Amino acid sequence: MTFGPGKTVTTTILAATLVASGCKSDKTTPPVSARSALADSAGQVMYGAKFNLTDQGVMHAQLVADTAYFFDDNTRVELMNVNSTFYTTAGVKSAVLTSRRGTYHTNTGQMVARGNVVVNSEDGRHLTSEELKYDQSRNEISSDSAFVITEPDRRLAGIGFRSDPNLQNVHVLKVLSGTGGAVIIPTH
Repeated sequence: MTFGPGKTVTTTILAATLVASGCKSDKTTPPVSARSALADSAGQVMYGAKFNLTDQGVMHAQLVADTAYFFDDNTRVELMNVNSTFYTTAGVKSAVLTSRRGTYHTNTGQMVARGNVVVNSEDGRHLTSEELKYDQSRNEISSDSAFVITEPDRRLAGIGFRSDPNLQNVHVLKVLSGTGGAVIIPTH
């Protein structure tokens, strides 16, 4: 088609414009989420995964994840949206850990939580870090990363710590700052 001197519009462009203007969006189609690269190489994928972490018959924690990807003959589990509830030896809930991702090693009972890690104890302590390790056999959490512990009357920031999951016995490797109540700094 020609529209005046030197102005040519191809039939394809005109047809595409007409078709596009006549099409309406189908809002009933659900959105498609991005596919995880882990799913392509995992031996098994589990949604709504739940693990009871026990030692000699005593449950120390319950680990829940939105999605679990199993690797290495099911000895390494990559987790998404982690939520772990810790218990005392008497079976009483003592703390809850949440993180974006994690790795659980079924053969050693160790878990690494990564990405916006938060631990909230039942008695009001709050810990944040980007990475935290949980050793099932020792019932111990630890980190070599920066962390902040907040209690009702004090705040402590540092790098590296070891503690029980309910944050009662915290051993800090390097103190950066602290405010509020008494802070005991070891003199190693």
